[in-house]
Amino acid sequence: MKKNVMTTLIEKATEAQSNAHAPYSGFQVGAAVLSSDGDIFAGCNVENAAYPLGQCAEATAIGMMVAKGGKALDGVVIMSPNDEFCFPCGGCRQKIAEFAGDAVPVIMATKTGDTFTTTVGELLPHAFRYSQPEKKAS
Repeated sequence: MKKNVMTTLIEKATEAQSNAHAPYSGFQVGAAVLSSDGDIFAGCNVENAAYPLGQCAEATAIGMMVAKGGKALDGVVIMSPNDEFCFPCGGCRQKIAEFAGDAVPVIMATKTGDTFTTTVGELLPHAFRYSQPEKKAS
């Protein structure tokens, strides 16, 4: 991923992070995704008093992409609210894998400016992906 694109993704994730609704944990996360069309979509975590109903920043960003017609991811940035990397939860790893191949970069960024880059395949080896059965010729 080009440095200027990564910088823009980090900026967008940071902007979204400031809007996070995290009154219970106080842990505000931002995420930004790069679609295969070159568009950037950002999201933040949205907590809920009924804890299972909350939504992670990555899920919000992916939902924004899908709502605008995006079909595939070329990159993901997750912005931590502190100086530790915030890796995606298991559910978000699967959500990312739904729209991204194993080689797509996933970058964690901290408030202090540190970054850690990995890939979808490293985060979720042997990801579950649905494939249509081949139609037999008649």
